[in-house]
Amino acid sequence: MISPITAGITFGLSAGLTPGPLLTFVITQTLRHGPREGIKVAAVPLITDLPIIALCLLVLSRVAGLDPLLGTLSLAGGLFVFYLAWDSFRTTPLEISADRRTAGSIKKGILINALNPHPYLFWVTVGGPIIVGARQEALSAAVAFVLFFYLLLVGAKVILALMVARSRNFLSSRGYLWSMRALGGLLTLFGFLLLKEGYRLVFGG
Repeated sequence: MISPITAGITFGLSAGLTPGPLLTFVITQTLRHGPREGIKVAAVPLITDLPIIALCLLVLSRVAGLDPLLGTLSLAGGLFVFYLAWDSFRTTPLEISADRRTAGSIKKGILINALNPHPYLFWVTVGGPIIVGARQEALSAAVAFVLFFYLLLVGAKVILALMVARSRNFLSSRGYLWSMRALGGLLTLFGFLLLKEGYRLVFGG
């Protein structure tokens, strides 16, 4: 239904660029302690998401033959992607104060991401079903989705940290805001595709 590479790039960019708790912490650590600390925070999902993915895949592997249940997850995933698209469309300039504090970037980043509900919702309703579907075609397709997702997620946050280190006004620039709106359009398309696939699995249409 959806190319794993295209999905990985789109959702990875969305997770990497959309303002949220982890991106805010990437920027604050960059402003307080320099881009090196911001980059450490950007890499946190590589640590925190692995158990989430493993658990989701374990559960989904048990229900892989139950099309109505997988379809229901796809429908829920479509609605969640619409929410992500709405978040992208309404992105506003991000302004962050940067007082001096102890770094502790990785430990604080892990805590922030572990308490953020978005990764759990994404892997249960969107990422997990995409991996299961891709795996039915080829293992390389599932690996490609995960690889491109994290390449874009971490890479986007690293680039933002480097750009903010050079100019604090970048996150209020027109280029950033219009990029988020374009990303919102792509996410909307993916949301419709997930709803279509969910409808097919549930109702057989």
